[in-house]
Amino acid sequence: MTALLFILGLYPLALWTGLGLTDGLTANPPEYLIRSSGEWALVGLCLVLAASPLQKLLHLDFLLRHRRMVALYSFFYASLHVLGWAFWEQGLLPAAMWSDIVNRLFITVGTVAVVLMVPLAFTSTRGWMRRLGRNWKRLHRLVYVVAGLELWHFWLVRAGKNNFDRVWVYIAVVALLLIFRLVWQRRRAVPVRQA
Repeated sequence: MTALLFILGLYPLALWTGLGLTDGLTANPPEYLIRSSGEWALVGLCLVLAASPLQKLLHLDFLLRHRRMVALYSFFYASLHVLGWAFWEQGLLPAAMWSDIVNRLFITVGTVAVVLMVPLAFTSTRGWMRRLGRNWKRLHRLVYVVAGLELWHFWLVRAGKNNFDRVWVYIAVVALLLIFRLVWQRRRAVPVRQA
């Protein structure tokens, strides 16, 4: 099953390759690849957030057991998103990249989201879980901040085209997952207080 999930995680790369070979990457391939990689990073993040609810509600622990791999794929596609922007839009020029980060809000928000993903990806191993102890969970709660920033980034990108259809879908999914988590934690806290 791990091998299957690994292969599924490569689906966007296979899709882009197929579209590239059949001239299906739209009239502006760099823009398509930048936006698509960013959206796949968001899909991965939604799957990470869905792992616990799926296990608790439906007793499906497959995603929970492989949450680390899914999270790393999300980081991988976020990294491709940043590299595409840096290469195709900024020519890998540090001054141009810095100017874009400082002057365009959606770039600022996206940059902060990716920067916050770096320590999460770096400390995702069992070794780091042991080293950090309780602090590992505290650090990895940043995933909720990252989710909020990614949604905000996506919103700002779509605002330029006045097209929010898919943005609302992601907002609804993340909101439902967070509400479930809050309700579940409350339900667990009530018996403890009663005891």
